[in-house]
Amino acid sequence: MPRFMGFVRMEEGHPNPPQALFDAMDTYIGEQAGAGHFLDGGGLFGTEDAVNFVVRQGEVTRVDGPYAEAKEVVGGWALLQYDSLEEAIAGQQEFADLHAKYWPECSMVATLRQVSDEPPEAAPEA
Repeated sequence: MPRFMGFVRMEEGHPNPPQALFDAMDTYIGEQAGAGHFLDGGGLFGTEDAVNFVVRQGEVTRVDGPYAEAKEVVGGWALLQYDSLEEAIAGQQEFADLHAKYWPECSMVATLRQVSDEPPEAAPEA
């Protein structure tokens, strides 16, 4: 059964969602978990304590938050499982619809990506 990763991206420092959204999400996630679709997930704290390791040209640099240049950050994630891509898309649409209904002043992007269960192809040898 295909697995998917859902992400929520929104502006850094946005105020907390209203209680009505938390209540609707509790019900929605409970239903999705009961159906075997929601495997795990949660919200993320802001970038004030985030740590990035940047790799460039064989060098690793550690960069600690907060990040003044950050306009949009990942605010939450979910590991999902559906029988088909179409079902996963419908589930992500429902998730986005809940945000539009219960937190209309929020600007966010709900992204869905399929999890690869296969190892990446090796680069051809030169």
